Amino acid sequence: MTRRDFLRATLALTVLPAVGCGGGRAGGGGGGGGSQPTPQLPLRRLGRTGAAVSAIGLGGYHLAVPASKDESIRIVRTAIDGGITFLDNCWDYHDGESERRMGEALRDGYRDRVFLMTKIDGRTRAAASRQIDESLQHLGVDHVDLMQLHEVIRPSDPQRAFDEGAFEALDDARRAGKIRFIGFTGHKSPGIHLAMLDEAARRGFTFDTVQMPLNVLDAHYDSFEQRVLPRLVQEGIGVLSMKPMADGRIVQRGLATAEESLRYAMSLPASSVITGCDSLDRVEQALRIARGFQPMSEAEVSAVLAKTAPAGASGADERYKTSESYDGTTQNPSWLG
Repeated sequence: MTRRDFLRATLALTVLPAVGCGGGRAGGGGGGGGSQPTPQLPLRRLGRTGAAVSAIGLGGYHLAVPASKDESIRIVRTAIDGGITFLDNCWDYHDGESERRMGEALRDGYRDRVFLMTKIDGRTRAAASRQIDESLQHLGVDHVDLMQLHEVIRPSDPQRAFDEGAFEALDDARRAGKIRFIGFTGHKSPGIHLAMLDEAARRGFTFDTVQMPLNVLDAHYDSFEQRVLPRLVQEGIGVLSMKPMADGRIVQRGLATAEESLRYAMSLPASSVITGCDSLDRVEQALRIARGFQPMSEAEVSAVLAKTAPAGASGADERYKTSESYDGTTQNPSWLG
């Protein structure tokens, strides 16, 4: 797909902004913060799910970084009050503390205003089933909108996840009303993502979503944008973008600004660009950029790719691809079951 094709696909995802996103089962907002109208942010269709989500999503990992739980709650509620509807989390983030803090923030009607996603690591049916229930307990909810298999990062992961029962557990949970949609995530290699899609196709299983890094560095090295994104668009699978700033290294090293990084990621046909925010300032920055978003022109894309090409060529600044330092399930193999 060309840049022009990507832009057309991005524009095709866009829907008119609306109050809330219908993620929760209750139709109203409840009390407290849930009764407040949500400012408009760009909304995009999430694949074939029928859901529409905010073009910027709030990452869950960073929520346990602030020393104060109250600060984490303020971050989540500021994001939602500002119009963010897509929330990301994972069973293993900070031993469940990220989920617990998010769960507290979603009280008082906030749950009904968001599309809630979390992830599990278990490859076996037993481990996956246990982690699904523990995530719901951490979050204090009876269901999540999307559950994804986390860290599909080894060549053996696609076959193992199907053979050992992870997707059976997820399908069981969907039938039980604990989850609405199923996807997978990974940060290591486009080839592994494609292998997972191929394995699912062989077994007659269809993913609702796929999550992967998409940023100005990815375009230069072992690129998810070039190899995986076109297939997801063609198959109508919801695309979730992560690491828009390569875990901060793009901005820290002066390779591109935060605004350039988010605008680049938002200019690709992803339903939501998930960004980690460990402070209110970071939330406000993301909201400001999202509210004023205009897709990058071809000239702007060419310019930002040209200036990031030297740093991006080796993958050294995408350490989640080129090292094991981001591989939680490699460091904690018991999480896999």
